[in-house]
Amino acid sequence: MVTRGTGRAAPSARAAFRTRVPGLDWVLVVAVALLLVVGTLLVWSATSTREALVGDDTTAYLRRQLVNIAIGVVLMVVVIATDHRWLRILAPLVYVVSVIGLLLVLVMGTTINGSRSWVQVGGMSIQPAEFAKLAVVIGMALLVAERSEASWRRHVGTGDVVGMLAIAAVPAVLILGQPDLGTMLVLTATVLGVLAIAGAPRRWLVGLLAGGVGVAALAVTQGVLKPYQVDRFMAFTNPDLDPRGAGYNVEQARIAIGNGGLFGQGLFDGSQTRSGFVPEQQTDFIFTVAGEELGLVGAGALVLLLCVVVWRALRIATSSPDMFGRIAAGGIACWFGFQAFQNIGMCLGIMPVTGVPLPFVSYGGSSLFSCLLAVGLLQNIHLRSGAAQPNRYVAGPRVLAGR
Repeated sequence: MVTRGTGRAAPSARAAFRTRVPGLDWVLVVAVALLLVVGTLLVWSATSTREALVGDDTTAYLRRQLVNIAIGVVLMVVVIATDHRWLRILAPLVYVVSVIGLLLVLVMGTTINGSRSWVQVGGMSIQPAEFAKLAVVIGMALLVAERSEASWRRHVGTGDVVGMLAIAAVPAVLILGQPDLGTMLVLTATVLGVLAIAGAPRRWLVGLLAGGVGVAALAVTQGVLKPYQVDRFMAFTNPDLDPRGAGYNVEQARIAIGNGGLFGQGLFDGSQTRSGFVPEQQTDFIFTVAGEELGLVGAGALVLLLCVVVWRALRIATSSPDMFGRIAAGGIACWFGFQAFQNIGMCLGIMPVTGVPLPFVSYGGSSLFSCLLAVGLLQNIHLRSGAAQPNRYVAGPRVLAGR
């Protein structure tokens, strides 16, 4: 349709231009979905022959893991659908709830494997430390974003760094009180990554790294750590020191992965896995199931999927139009990356045994919930980044004047 005398197309309800609406990061969606599927199969394989765990029901852990995934996906969708302004408003509440959860652990928590890290809620064991990782990331991101947007500053000053460290310090002290050394290592690496992404001065990063090493040395020498934790570090330096005690897990993990060869012994057919030689194989040592039953190729594919998740998180961080999204997405990438490295590293014997789950793969509700909540936040940031970009238009049919 043409407006008389102008030769221009008249506006109408059916516009001549179509806006391309930004969508989800489907590469991230597919990578996470594949990790969940593979993880569920590995958990099933690791538990189906353990009568002490499942009794006569060989699918007990399979069904529980599927329920955990369903709940986690619902939480992820809720975060994706939430307006980003509400996410920033709710960020302090998430932080406070996580701190309260850590306090409840110290008061009424359940001790498992020497660590008092769980709270029983309605028949389900919740580990608040897993949610504290996400709470610290978004808390630090919100602080820097609010201060920078209020003053239009592009750099992070001393006050910002001190505030970010204060946000991280409260959960860190409570986690040390459990004690949960694995989560503490992941949280420390995540905080350093967030500070670097936020642009903290280099002297702060070097000083914090040196201080962390000093505190760790004092914790070992002054008896802050429990004896079994010290034994794990000693076994890491020399696994043959106590092959039937602290070094047992590492030795059995190496044997299981070595049995896999190039293509593995086949899913549900791993000799070490079916014999139950590797302790905590469905949680902390889930990677040994992949190494033994899927081999170097399958375990390598699993590592590649984890790398894809970290890569997409970094891409979302670099494309975010605001400070909050950039720091939050970058912090999540640091969290996922270091935790995966720590878990796989302890299975290979290149990192000490600290008991952290493999993201999206290990059995456990708290880990899955926190990781999928983080993925929901990444998708929320990605959607907002796409919406903030200039709209791309596709021209409709040309209308020539006078026809």
